[in-house]
Amino acid sequence: MPPRTTEETFRRLLELLLAKDMDAVADLWAEHGTAEFPFAEGDAPKRLTGREAVRAYLAGYPDLMDVRAIPAVTVHHTDQPDTIVVEFTAYGRTVATGAPYQLDYITVVTTHQGLISRYRDYWNPLAAASAAGTLPGLLGSLSARVTR
Repeated sequence: MPPRTTEETFRRLLELLLAKDMDAVADLWAEHGTAEFPFAEGDAPKRLTGREAVRAYLAGYPDLMDVRAIPAVTVHHTDQPDTIVVEFTAYGRTVATGAPYQLDYITVVTTHQGLISRYRDYWNPLAAASAAGTLPGLLGSLSARVTR
């Protein structure tokens, strides 16, 4: 079977996310692929290097967020056939509180031979912290950083 296109790989990632199969999501990464979160704040990592780092990061995700739907995905193809830009919104519930959430993402995905070599995920850290119930801690860390 020929390698997946970048779009096929990304759409498979979303299917696995909805199925809460985080090991399978991590298996979509190249051995030395990266995941970058340029807007990450507080304790959230800005960069993960390697499939196993991605696996460790994702391991507890279903215990925090119950992603239930990703109703619309817009894929923008670039002049590089291995890179796409994707806009999507995830809907679900925060596991700890049961509160609903909606998070918007813009993600830049690059693959090599059907595996993710670079994943750049742009999301609103305030919305994510609010959904996870960690907003007070995030605001406190930002405030402490400003007063230094």
